[in-house]
Amino acid sequence: MKRIQKHWDNQKVTKKIDQVLEKFDDGELFVEEVFSENILFDDNKIKNASYDQDKGFGIRAVENDEVNFTHNSQLTDDAINVAVSNLKSKIKQPQKIEKIERFKSNSSLYTNINPIETISLSEKINFLEKVNKYARSLDAKVKEVSLSLNGNHQNIEVTTKNGNLFYDSRPLVRMNINISVEKKGKIENGSFGMGGRYLYDNLFKEESWKCGVDKAYKQALIKHSAKPSPAGEQTVVLGPGWPGILLHEAIGHGLEGDFNRKKTSAFYDLVGMKVASDQISVVDDGTINNKRGSLTIDDEGTPSQNTMLIENGILRGFMQDRLNARLMNQQPTGNGRRQSYSHLPMPRMTNTYMLNGKYDHDELINSTKKGIYATQFSGGQVDITSGKFVFSASEAYEIIDGKIESPLKGATLIGNGPEILKEVTMVANNLELDDGIGTCGKEGQSVPVGVGQPSLKVRNLTVGGTI
Repeated sequence: MKRIQKHWDNQKVTKKIDQVLEKFDDGELFVEEVFSENILFDDNKIKNASYDQDKGFGIRAVENDEVNFTHNSQLTDDAINVAVSNLKSKIKQPQKIEKIERFKSNSSLYTNINPIETISLSEKINFLEKVNKYARSLDAKVKEVSLSLNGNHQNIEVTTKNGNLFYDSRPLVRMNINISVEKKGKIENGSFGMGGRYLYDNLFKEESWKCGVDKAYKQALIKHSAKPSPAGEQTVVLGPGWPGILLHEAIGHGLEGDFNRKKTSAFYDLVGMKVASDQISVVDDGTINNKRGSLTIDDEGTPSQNTMLIENGILRGFMQDRLNARLMNQQPTGNGRRQSYSHLPMPRMTNTYMLNGKYDHDELINSTKKGIYATQFSGGQVDITSGKFVFSASEAYEIIDGKIESPLKGATLIGNGPEILKEVTMVANNLELDDGIGTCGKEGQSVPVGVGQPSLKVRNLTVGGTI
């Protein structure tokens, strides 16, 4: 990785940071450089193409649970000196400092090449024109096609106490496909997204983008033939992959360290206790090559890892950054994440998913006399403190006598995350991770994440419908 260009002497700044942080319990200098582009193709033409570059630093000094933080977009001696001076004024008394372990860096999980620079703008436009042409050729009733390409390359440097220095270089690409189909004066929309920590080449493979277009088109057609979803309490089978977003929102946030240290999570005092069906095991794994939520190191310099959260129904632990791990007398798990240099790190998910169970997918369907099979979700709301959630299914079907029947529209799933864990009766062996589109929001910060799960069967889940 090429070092971020700064207008200061790296060795002198490292010494200054070490000197000021030795008076605190913890902290770091976080330097970031980000390149990003967004291209929107809509209505048969390029509607927007933008490119941006940003860089800056943030310095955090932590004493107990009190955080002092300053940031600046200028990578200069003057800016760093002012920041260090501000932190020195916050020192109350010298602290007894234990030397921290020098972390070993993980093997890189992704290329360090900037994806934006690998393909020219004209090639990207030609590609979008080709995708648009293919999508419109599927059906004369295709009314609109909207496509977007997003590329991002983030370089970070993290300097912690005792001169520990960490680097990471993170590519990220994404493609969104939206198709509108009109029948009998009615328009329905279908969408598909894909991406990850790799180069544009993966998205440009014909089998990849054609599969995405076909799925978006199929979803729009299905909505045209869908009937209103019945409301009430019933059995729900969740499909593999993206439905793991429900797991992420309704359960995952409640397993982040800060909520549990503050005792605002429903799980805070349940470690070692049964919180779910014994068929359920959940991990947060930031070590999967090329996945959207993966990190070689987190934004505090801690190597990412595969953290067991729930094992056979037993709560094993939480996702931790350094601050909350120290205050809870636990180890950091590589989950300290921040949106940018101007934001504070906090415990956040990476790739959170449920492990495989013992059943074949068809067994879940065949054993359901009457219920709903939900394969895709759109919007939703979650109360992290209580775990209560409401999610809209963008693609769902009715199950009658063990068979998947008519598509449904208007289905919303309503429940409580911790309680739903206990209502899972069957977990399939067809684990899938999502296609690389997840973005998680928390306290005003957004970071890329991954989700996943095998198919699973939930009894007695409330479904809000239209009849």
